[in-house]
Amino acid sequence: MFWKISLGLLIGTIFVGLLYSQANDRPSGQEVMENVYYRPTGDDMTADLNMVLTNSRGATRERSIKQFSRSTDDVDKKMMFFLAPADVRDTSFMNWSYHDGRSDDQWIYLPAIRRIRRISSNSKNDAFMGSDFTYDDLGERHPDEDMHKIIGEEEYNGEPCYIVESDPVGSDDAFSKTVSWIIKDKWIGLKREYYDESGEVYKLLQVDNYEEIDDYWVITDMIMRDLNRDHSTRITLENVKFNIGLRDNQFSERQMMQGPRF
Repeated sequence: MFWKISLGLLIGTIFVGLLYSQANDRPSGQEVMENVYYRPTGDDMTADLNMVLTNSRGATRERSIKQFSRSTDDVDKKMMFFLAPADVRDTSFMNWSYHDGRSDDQWIYLPAIRRIRRISSNSKNDAFMGSDFTYDDLGERHPDEDMHKIIGEEEYNGEPCYIVESDPVGSDDAFSKTVSWIIKDKWIGLKREYYDESGEVYKLLQVDNYEEIDDYWVITDMIMRDLNRDHSTRITLENVKFNIGLRDNQFSERQMMQGPRF
């Protein structure tokens, strides 16, 4: 994911390159988004996630999730296990994001029918577990999937940011473009607006907190708002641990069914 929730997958994410253009001291839009995508996230990570869904009447639903992720030179892998409440317990989700720009592979395990379903490309814009995040949001969107340009610079929440407009290369995205506020040198996205075909913002992602943990920048509090439905989803991270020795073969369909017994 653009925001590197592990993410990753933005969790994750997300060799911070100083890829500055030849013409001036400011990087290009493409270089900014590459720095976000390649932001160091360690060899592996585990965290406890809390997801709170709030509807237009202010009623909330809360979900507890255990997340594991692992990064290699070729692919970032992430697994999420729902622990509570009872109606989603034992559901699991797995995402593989490829550094060569191939589309993510995604799977979801549905304990009620004891089956693993592969998420098709046609479903990437569907809501993830009733939240305001889509399956596409849960992946690590590769910089080459959009055309990026810097449209301004400003201070946002006390941080100097580049404002980057991104236009999808393909035609199967739910949004016509996005506009992101990226912290200079830290390469963390603080805000992202999603625009529909009529040029209106219909969805808004905001980061309310991020921390440096074991020398890695981690987004620990974010909220996605669906402006049309007046609905929101907040995700917070706790107990973040890096480089705990996860193995590649643990990110499997078998593990999805067994649960978070790593």
